[in-house]
Amino acid sequence: MKVSDRYRLLLTILQPQLTVILQALLCTLVFTAMWPLLARIAGEMAGLLAKGDVLAIARLGGICTAVFLVQKIAQFGQDALMAKAALSIVYDLRTHVYAHLQRLSSSYFETAQSGDLAYRLTEDIDRIGEVINKVFHQFVPSVLQLIVVLGYMIYLNWQLTLATLLIAPLMALLITWFGEQLRKLSYRSQNQVSNLSALLVEVFSGIRMVQAFAAEDYTLNQFRKEAEANRRARFRTEKLKAIQFPVVGFLEALSLLFFLLLGGWQISQRNLSGEQFVSYLTAVLMLIDPISLVTSNYNEFKQGEASVDRVMELLVIQPSVVESPNAVILPTVTGKVEYRNVDFGYRPEQPVLQDLNLMALPGEAIALVGSSGAGKTTLANLLPRFYDPQQGQVLIDGYDVRDVTLRSLRRQIGIVPQEIILFSGTIAQNIAFGQEDFSLDAVQEAAKIANAHQFIIQFPQGYHTWVGERGVNLSGGQRQRLAIARAVLLNPRILILDEATSALDSESEALVQEALERLMQNRTVFIIAHRLATVRRADRILVLEKGQVVESGNHGELIEQGGRYAQLYLQQFQA
Repeated sequence: MKVSDRYRLLLTILQPQLTVILQALLCTLVFTAMWPLLARIAGEMAGLLAKGDVLAIARLGGICTAVFLVQKIAQFGQDALMAKAALSIVYDLRTHVYAHLQRLSSSYFETAQSGDLAYRLTEDIDRIGEVINKVFHQFVPSVLQLIVVLGYMIYLNWQLTLATLLIAPLMALLITWFGEQLRKLSYRSQNQVSNLSALLVEVFSGIRMVQAFAAEDYTLNQFRKEAEANRRARFRTEKLKAIQFPVVGFLEALSLLFFLLLGGWQISQRNLSGEQFVSYLTAVLMLIDPISLVTSNYNEFKQGEASVDRVMELLVIQPSVVESPNAVILPTVTGKVEYRNVDFGYRPEQPVLQDLNLMALPGEAIALVGSSGAGKTTLANLLPRFYDPQQGQVLIDGYDVRDVTLRSLRRQIGIVPQEIILFSGTIAQNIAFGQEDFSLDAVQEAAKIANAHQFIIQFPQGYHTWVGERGVNLSGGQRQRLAIARAVLLNPRILILDEATSALDSESEALVQEALERLMQNRTVFIIAHRLATVRRADRILVLEKGQVVESGNHGELIEQGGRYAQLYLQQFQA
């Protein structure tokens, strides 16, 4: 990523908190302004101790206490305000990235690793917040302290300060080199952690399959490889940091020894008094902590740049399906659907649908059958604009789906998929998914239509029962009926049933099929099915082969024709 892009992002996320940051910086200025005053007091205190003037020592001690009090109050204001700003920035950035990911097309998530996305939304953004906090909480105060204290040192003795400035560039070069190396190593390390996180998500979500195939040792070996790669990457980073601090610390010790020798020479030349030298040494000691903090914070800042890069990589991804700036709200539709000369392929050189034409009338149930890869699910996915065709149009009541808002389009299309996705929450929340405020009575009515009410009320907490992650507390048939209830509550004019009963036992299938019959009433329905027994009652059956409709008719007509549908039906009947 270009440095300009990185800092443009940082400035963008800092802007809403600019007022709080400026207030924190004001406290920082007060905090750093006290350091030269304390150094001067230390020099004067050394002279008074030599004279034994107890009254003057007590008076100066009172002044020193007041200075310390003001400094610590300013430090509290600086730390509290910067923590507030940093946490707000983390919240804003996290919600912004999450909202951006929500707008990306479904095709992106087919290849993206969910564990990696979760890591970027949590750990990487937390690291950015920590860096921002430390930049203003430690880095900026340390730099200001260096400037103020160095200015005071020049005022006391420019020769000694010149020696300091001769050594400083060497320290700066070392810090810069170490920081850049740490940034590169951190980027690799964070990618390794993302890979490890993605592997964990995959294994734990499919743990039954792992146990069913007795593949525990296999997945353990995969985990060990990823964990070892993560360990090596982290160790390279820590080893570089372990080298850095002794090198910088050794140079700091040599520098202090050099100053003692040079200071003694300046006193002998009467360019510096003993009290001034004590004050000067106090100022030099005041430089050690800020130099150390600048070093460590610069390293963390470079590591944070790696996190900024990883987050920025998400923000530059653009959705393949984009809502038109002139998109209109799709009014309540009757359910007339038309595919007009549609061509589509996930890859341009591999077409899935070719010059496909289809008309579905309001209230008509159309079944899509054919071998795997014929284009059935792809055809259905074009309707809610999960993808856009390369050629042709998809129309609903005469509206091109590319000319209407995505929300108004998708709120009128219900989908009951083969693999039911339930989210952490109650049964009622899953039925009313996507609705903040919903009527429990309406949820119950939808559940009754979906043949789900009876099993729901058998739970001790009824509709308030927690379904567990991905609905693990429910059977396949129960999850399927909740998905139907979800579609009933949405009350769409168009319905897509994608293998809705393929994975169910006979008893569950009968209940689900009965619920589907109710759901399909007075709606335009597209039924995708491999089991042809479930599509016999469709108004029209379309047989797809290589992205084209090769046969069309009802069950009886297609059986009489003795074509591809009859062949598929005979094969399943014999099986």
